[in-house]
Formats: sequence, structure tokens, C-alpha cells
Amino acid sequence: MTIEKKFLGTVSSGEEVYIYTLKNSNGMKSEICTYGGAIVSTIVPDKNGEFRDIMLGYDNLDGYLKGNKFFGALIGRFGNRIQYGKFSLNGKEYQLAQNDGENHLHGGLKGFDKIVWDSKIIESEPNTLELSYFSPNGEEGYPGNLTVKVNYVLTEDNALEINYYATTDEDTIVNLTNHAYFNLSGHSSGDVLNHKLMINADKFTVNDKSSIPTGEIKEVTSTPMDFRTLTSIGQNIDSDYEQIVFGNGFDHNWVLNTNGSDSLKAAQAVAEDTGIIMDVYTTTPGVQFYSGNFIDGTDTGKANATYQIRNGFCLETQYFPNSINCSNFASPILKAGDEYKHKTIYKFSTL
Repeated sequence: MTIEKKFLGTVSSGEEVYIYTLKNSNGMKSEICTYGGAIVSTIVPDKNGEFRDIMLGYDNLDGYLKGNKFFGALIGRFGNRIQYGKFSLNGKEYQLAQNDGENHLHGGLKGFDKIVWDSKIIESEPNTLELSYFSPNGEEGYPGNLTVKVNYVLTEDNALEINYYATTDEDTIVNLTNHAYFNLSGHSSGDVLNHKLMINADKFTVNDKSSIPTGEIKEVTSTPMDFRTLTSIGQNIDSDYEQIVFGNGFDHNWVLNTNGSDSLKAAQAVAEDTGIIMDVYTTTPGVQFYSGNFIDGTDTGKANATYQIRNGFCLETQYFPNSINCSNFASPILKAGDEYKHKTIYKFSTL
């Protein structure tokens, strides 16, 4: 197991950006960029033993600087949406950037996906890269000085683990996630509609027409939101079911049955053409399945690939979107002196 470091470029502030390549003895690789903490690529063996890059991304720094699709990005302070960019905490109302229509999305105008992270290889832990960032009180409107650490670990059993940690000196809200777009047939192989997906969830959070959870939690039974058994992503993606119409496809949070245990499978995706299987485990209470509905062909990706609608899918492990404004959702509040600590595992195998 090895980690290699290479220079990628320099941002306008003069900060240098690097890519780290994590590799295990099976030949699996994952590249992590210090700009935005982005996972640039993940290369895994298919059923024939050939290696495929199954993650959408860019070849160069300029792509990440100009891109707005969050390819592979580390998202924070708050993943997904907050209605009107407003929330109240300890009797005080906070106004965040409204960067998604009237709403706040993925941490604001300059979220964690748009900063250069400090980085170091953790020599005492196998194949572990640590990224860290200090987010000062008031950044993007959030209260509290927040110290964040994210460890990426590539294991010998072909799993990419992401460990999230954060502490604050003032009560705040935190919801860290990763916005990797997966295509288990290969990043440039077209749409993912034939992929099969399982989400271990009996319920999902209902959205309004702006993709904001209303607070209602609904059973998936007898709806197109039922992924409790492996189901083709494309099977119901053009349904007239109101929730799918609102999102132009799937862009919803599922309420996981796993009760915060990373030993229970939260989701599974399968591409039968390559035989690649991805199992997802997490300690978070929810997962956002996004079917790449707004990839629009304007991004030139790795090896000059042009990414079109639904060429990738995301499984963003998380607290529920808008959870700070829905009292019946698991609370995303991080109190001063406490530690935010969550883990997500993407484990790869073949049929």
C-alpha cells in the first residue's frame, strides 16, 4: 500500500494544490485533490480483471475551479439544502447565502468544495490521507469556529473509507458529505439507467417543488421510491409521480434502516455489464440518491469525456436536508465541546 503526491497547480490566492494517489496491493487506486477535497478518480477491477475508473471528474485544476456540479467534492459546512438559507439556533436567527434559488445549497457560495485543504499522510495508519480546514466564525454565515478533519483510507479489501470529524467553540450545525458521481461501467461510458440500485430504507423525506424536505416522512411502499430490492435506476425515472417530476428524476433523501451502524449495508449499486458492485456503509441517518439529472454536457471531464444527463449517480450520506428546520428529523446541531464524527465506506467487488 502506497500514497503518492504530485503538484496539480496554484489557485489565485497562491495556495498550491496537490493530488494524492492511494493504492492498495490489489491495484485499486483512488486520487484525492486538496482543492475541494475532491475524489478525482477511483479505479477498480471489473469482472474480467480489467481496471476501470468509475468516478466522474476532471483532469486538471481548471475544471474544478470552474465546475459547478460538485464532482467528487467534499461538501460542508452543510450538505444539501436549507430552506431560504435560514435557521434558528439558541434563539438567534442566521441567514446563509441563497445560492440555489431561494435556498442554501452545499455550504454556500464558497463551501468546502471551493477551498484548499491542508493535507498530510498519516504514517501511523495504513494508506491514510488526512485533510484539514479551519472555518472561522461567520464564514458563509455559520456560527462558531469550526475545525474539520477528513481522513480518506484505502483498504486492502477494496474499500474507500471517508472519516469525518469536526469540533466547534460555539453551537453550530454541521452536515459533511461527499458528492462523488459514480458510473460503475466507467466514467465515460454513458448513462447509468441500467445500473441496479438497492437502498436499505423503508421511508424517504418528501420534497416540495424546490427539492426542500417539508418535514413529511413517507413509506416507500407502492411508490417509485422503493429501492429495497435491486431495481434499475431507469425503471421509474420518467414516472409522473410528483416527487420525481419535482426533481427531474431522483434527488431525494432516504431514511436509512441501519440505525447509525456502519456494519449494516445502507445501499448497493451494480453494473451488470462490468460486474462491478459497490456496497455503501455509513453511520449517518440518511442518504441522498441523486441520479445526475442536471449534468448538461457543458463539462469536459477526464480524457476529454463529455458528461451528459444521468451519466453518473450520487449516494451522499448525510443528515437529512433542511433538518435544522424540521424538528422531527435527526438534529444536525454540533454543540461546543462535542465532536462531530461520522464514517462512510464505499466497498467494491465483482459479480
